This record gives sequence, C-alpha cells and structure tokens, in this order.
Amino acid sequence: MNSAISTSTQVPDEFDRNVPRICGVCGDKATGFHFNAMTCEGCKGFFRRSMKRKASFTCPFNGSCTITKDNRRHCQACRLKRCLDIGMMKEFILTDEEVQRKKELIQRRKVEEAQREVQKPQLSEEQRSIIDTLVDAHHKTYDDSYSDFSRFRPPVREGPVTRSASRAASLHSLSDASSNSFSHSPESGDRKMNLSNMLMMYQEQGLNSSPDSKEDEGTGLSMLPHLADLVSYSIQKVIGFAKTIPGFRELTAEDQIALLKSSAIEVIMLRSNQSFSLEDMSWSCGGPEFKYCVNDVTKAGHTLELLEPLVKFQVGLKKLNLHEEEHVLLMAICLLSPDRPGVQDHERVEALQDRLSEVLQAYIRAHHPGGCLLYAKMIQKLADLRSLNEEHSKQYRSLSFQPEHSMQLTPLVLEVFGGQVT
Repeated sequence: MNSAISTSTQVPDEFDRNVPRICGVCGDKATGFHFNAMTCEGCKGFFRRSMKRKASFTCPFNGSCTITKDNRRHCQACRLKRCLDIGMMKEFILTDEEVQRKKELIQRRKVEEAQREVQKPQLSEEQRSIIDTLVDAHHKTYDDSYSDFSRFRPPVREGPVTRSASRAASLHSLSDASSNSFSHSPESGDRKMNLSNMLMMYQEQGLNSSPDSKEDEGTGLSMLPHLADLVSYSIQKVIGFAKTIPGFRELTAEDQIALLKSSAIEVIMLRSNQSFSLEDMSWSCGGPEFKYCVNDVTKAGHTLELLEPLVKFQVGLKKLNLHEEEHVLLMAICLLSPDRPGVQDHERVEALQDRLSEVLQAYIRAHHPGGCLLYAKMIQKLADLRSLNEEHSKQYRSLSFQPEHSMQLTPLVLEVFGGQVT
C-alpha cells in the first residue's frame, strides 16, 4: 500500500507557494483540499459521487493498481481505495440541502458586497479630475532623481566657500534669464512686476536664478550658497505647481503673487517631506553629497529655533502616511489660503480653497476608511507651517541684513522673501 498523506502534513503545503500542489490520488494538478485531502477536481467529483451512491467497486486485477492521471478511469475500486488511503472522508461531503444553503450564502454575500460597494463614498468625476491634475503637476515639478542638484553651487560642509568652487558649479545656463528680470539695484523696477514677469516666464524658460559669484572668503556659512540655490530652484517648482491648480490662473496677478510670496516656504517644507527619512532625521536627495542634516542647515544661517520644530513637523507629517493624492491636495490648500498678506479677493481665493478641502475630505472618506481624524490632523499641519513660516521670516531678515550673506542669495530668493506684501 502506498504511504498515506495525512491532513497534518498537507496543510502547511497548501499555503506554501513554492511547493507544487499534486493530487494525492492520481498525481494530476491539485486544486486544493477536498474532503480532507489535496486532490484534483476529477478525483474530488469521483469521491463525492461514489460516497453519495454508496457504490461498491471490484478490481478486475489484483487490487493494487497504480492510479495515474491517464488511467484513473480504468479501475474505480483502486481509485476509491486510494482516496480513502490519503485521508478523504465521506463525513466532509455536504448533503444536497447543505450544498444549496452554501450556494445561497455565497450569493447573499455577493449581493451584500455589491451593496456595500455602491454605498461606499465615491469621488465625482470633477473631483477625480482635480486630483489627477494636481498629481500630474507634482510629477512634472518634483524630480525624485534630484538630478538638477548637481547644477547648484556645491555644498561645502567644512570651511568657507571659495570663489573657485562657487564658479565651478554656478548655474550658468539659467542665470542669464533671471539676471535682468531680478535686478535689486536702487534703479530696479517694481518688484511685483518682476515677480509677475517671472510667473509668465517660468514654463517658457525654466529659469533658475543664481547670484554673481562674489562669495566672501571669510564667511562661516559654508552651506548658504548651495542651499540658497536649492531654495531658489524649489520656489520655481512651486510656481510651476501653482499654475496648474484649478482656478489659480483666473486670480489677478497681484493675488497670485501675494499667495506665492507668502506660502512658498510652507509649500517647500511640505514638498521636502518626500525626501525626509525617519531613520536618521535627514533629507536624502540623491547621492551622499545631497543628503542634508540639521547641522548642514545651520551652516546656511538658520538656528535651532527654526530647525527643531521643522524636524518635529517633518516627523509628524511623515507618520501620517499620506497618499500622494492627499499630499498634493494639502500643498494646494496651503497655497490657496485667503488670509495671506496682500490678498485682495478673499472670497474668490476662499472658494477655491474650500473646493480643494471638499475634494480632500471626499478622498479620505473613499480611500481611508476609519480615517475620520486624518483631515483634522492635516489641517493642524497647516497651522504648524504658519509658525514655521514666521520663524523662517525672522531668521531670513537677520540673514539678509548682513551684506556678506545676502549677496550669497539668489535674486529670486531675495524677491520672494525680501519683504512683506502690502
């Protein structure tokens, strides 16, 4: 007699994808456990029929036929014996009434599942379109390869920045487009007009502002030139993202500029969460050269009064495990805040923000079951950003009042952070 395969030895194999599932009766491909043994559909049906008919078979040979996939129909007696040998039990066979009840139960569950699916909160076509637009805009304005970082003035983590090092990696290809538009001489034109020109030029020229290479050999802020280029680059990407937010382009130029100047640093902080690592509390933007820790940012003139709450904010935001859709909606809601300084058409901006807030809440209901507190936590992050913005402005003013440091900043950074919008 062939050795019997017990239930206890087969159960683990049922869940092991690497173990071939073979019918214990005939060796054909098994479809699962049937009546307490691993079998194919053919042997499952044969055993059920035999037990229900209480069939009695006689082997025409010597009662020890080898049952295979090809000959399993030749000897029913030995096939049934093999079924019993591997542990198949007639007690596991359902009666006709039990089969019918099982079918009804399965059907009822399908109907209930369909009803739940219908009742599940759904996004409207308009809401889905808004989300798709923002996600696409984020993909176009956030390069997660960080390949452009090599075009910034190089990060210098020890010692002063030298003129030669700064020149070697200055943004030659992109500085020309911005040098005329962002002159900060006493004779320069209206700064609002400069930013307005930049808004129009962004997508056409992809400008990336860079200051003249006039580094002070004795400056202690060795990371300032590099991080100034990084922030300048990020501002341009925020502008590109803002231009795609539904309704943003319909606002007056003055309100667009006011919103961008007031929210840019907050949106940059939100964007940077994508590169933030909880493992070592740093921002990883490609290779080791572009991995930034708190100490690097202190070498750009910022103090722990800003950096400690910034890291705390990044940790809290990361732990929310936001979907990409939620992340981009939060950035758009942050940007379209009607209470920003200089905004004139408060009602129109508020209406745009309210629409995005409704989309975010609808998305959370549809894709974050049980996440009833998530929206409130996300809105709290916007309040945290306001405090960070205030501290950043304070530290920026202190930095920009020192000529040896302000000359390291790009014209775009000076334009956006260089004064209150009135």
